[in-house]
Amino acid sequence: MGALDSGLQVHTEDPEAGARGDTFICPTESENSALGSGWLGGKKMSPLQMLYDLDKGPLSALAEVHRQRRDLLRRTCGRHTRRQRLLRPEDLRHVLVDDTHGLLYCYVPKVACTNWKRVLLALNGSTHGDPRSIPAHEVHAPGRLPSLADFSPAEINRRLRAYLAFLFVREPFERLASAYSNKFVRPYSAAFQRRYGTRIVRRLRPRPHPDALARGHDVRFAEFLAYLLDPRTRRDEPFNEHWERAHALCHPCRLRYDIVGKFETLAEDAAFVLGFVGLPGLRFPAPPPLAKAATTHNQAARLFRDISPFYQRRLFDLYRMDFLLFNYSTPSYLRLH
Repeated sequence: MGALDSGLQVHTEDPEAGARGDTFICPTESENSALGSGWLGGKKMSPLQMLYDLDKGPLSALAEVHRQRRDLLRRTCGRHTRRQRLLRPEDLRHVLVDDTHGLLYCYVPKVACTNWKRVLLALNGSTHGDPRSIPAHEVHAPGRLPSLADFSPAEINRRLRAYLAFLFVREPFERLASAYSNKFVRPYSAAFQRRYGTRIVRRLRPRPHPDALARGHDVRFAEFLAYLLDPRTRRDEPFNEHWERAHALCHPCRLRYDIVGKFETLAEDAAFVLGFVGLPGLRFPAPPPLAKAATTHNQAARLFRDISPFYQRRLFDLYRMDFLLFNYSTPSYLRLH
């Protein structure tokens, strides 16, 4: 499908290109006031207006962190974008919509997206208790949560102007290591392994065993990375969402994001987002303990240890924009020089 020309006036940029292009224009203060005054029949200020009002006064330490993340994202986009085009509906399928509370959430797999989807369902009455009581298979069922791609251009623009938009990101290589472990190592991902694992084995493994060709159950990390770097992979079809770059899923240089949360500070960032919803009884499910986070880092370091510096550099270049846009340092275990 080509770029929409029927009213979707969101100008976009290619975050992997170069000089600045037009970005989506934020609503004016008067426009926001009008939206806020009519929010939920005038009984409640919109989350976006609450954030704008918060930014006018002295900021808490956490609010200042989020202001700095927004500023860094905007500056980095300005330095690394040049081409612009109109958004297409498929660009918006990862942006989920909560019309009741005025929220837009762009989900990135392997960044607590299951629990965020549970919270959105809970906000809209799918459970009266703990969001964790919603089974994961129900959370990910098609159509359970609407996305921006489901709406007309005029309705998309209205929500982009009026709703508070947020996303959560993660250190790119730790997310990649988590995706590999979850999809290619654990036995419950047999269907995923048959779809992608057999493809990787067939393309990249000399003289593969017939069982591996049939099941794709024993893909090595080096083979997985070679598949990602193979030009045929993205030529045949887009990356799977579990290893697609966060900026390619959420388009942070094309859409205005009000809050950038991080997996590494999940508890406080989730509480910050939910603070704008005004439901004190709702709690984000407890994030993994720090010990598990350290294990994830060590897992990534161990997996990359046997990857040559040449392929480490190529993979870093592939995920470079996620490192830059979201202020992640180059992992110390890489040998890039």
